[in-house]
Amino acid sequence: MATSGTYVTEVPLKGSAEKHYKRWRNENHLFPDAIGHHIQGVTVHDGEWDSHGAIKIWNYTCDGKPEVFKERREIDDENMAVTFRGLEGHVMETLKVYDVIFQFIQKSPEDIVCKITMIWEKRTDDSPEPINYMKFVKSMAADMDNHVLKA
Repeated sequence: MATSGTYVTEVPLKGSAEKHYKRWRNENHLFPDAIGHHIQGVTVHDGEWDSHGAIKIWNYTCDGKPEVFKERREIDDENMAVTFRGLEGHVMETLKVYDVIFQFIQKSPEDIVCKITMIWEKRTDDSPEPINYMKFVKSMAADMDNHVLKA
């Protein structure tokens, strides 16, 4: 069995957890305009933009390289969490499992975080750990902060 693991980090945010959650849950089509240096396109492959189980294809840049990611969306309104479950794409060439959970937590009126949990399993022991993808999603969440505040 190949190596697996879980990375967890928190990104401090401004505004309200509800507003951030709404953007990540319902409004991925706005990401290319908001953070085009990370995300160049998001399209729905199956389902609706904001539906549980929808499949989306993301065109993005990680470590200066253009990549593609196909994911199935899982929505947890009660916990204000969205899970991106990896199906295909560049990251899936080296990983068998790649799930990223973005949870928006209002700790106090002025203290909001995006808790990012990445669950992964390598295809082979020689595959690299997805540290670069964790840095990417953390940077993406941080960069969306200013865009959500302006909305």
